[in-house]
Amino acid sequence: MSFSRFLRVIHRDFSYFFTGMILIYSVTGILLNHSHELNPYYSINVKTVRVDIPKDTSMVNEQLLLEVFKPFGENEIRSYYYPDLSTLKVFLKNGTATVNLTDQTALIENSLRRPILYELNLMHRNQPKSWWTWFSDLFAVVLIIITITGLFLIKGKNGITRRGAVLVTAGLLLPILAMFIFF
Repeated sequence: MSFSRFLRVIHRDFSYFFTGMILIYSVTGILLNHSHELNPYYSINVKTVRVDIPKDTSMVNEQLLLEVFKPFGENEIRSYYYPDLSTLKVFLKNGTATVNLTDQTALIENSLRRPILYELNLMHRNQPKSWWTWFSDLFAVVLIIITITGLFLIKGKNGITRRGAVLVTAGLLLPILAMFIFF
């Protein structure tokens, strides 16, 4: 087997095997980069509702709060406290409610895990540790191998000695330039 054929086989087989990882890391990387615009872990639903809660703190208990918030889909009150005289903070099963006792409104914020994306983002950030660290390291090494073998797959004017060299240089200059601009 020639060296160029060996490079093609390695490049092809590693690319096929790690396609899922490449796609997952790419998608979760985009989500993590834009986490200020879109929470990659939770879907957050915010609504303001009218409530009727006594200002007298001695009259407020979990049962009363459950009756108040049940019409809004809340079935569990975890705890509550008063940060100040006109505000009541209620911890719900999947979120919180901040009650303005003066105008009797509540801001309910519910957060639900985004199915699949939650777990994938934790994997991207290496939350599981243990064997996942080794697999991620192997993946990084294989990405280097895929990149290097890819450099030598094409020969001639579009190969690494001509057009490819220009594109590789441009691709290296962008992160180097960003380093000087941002750091």
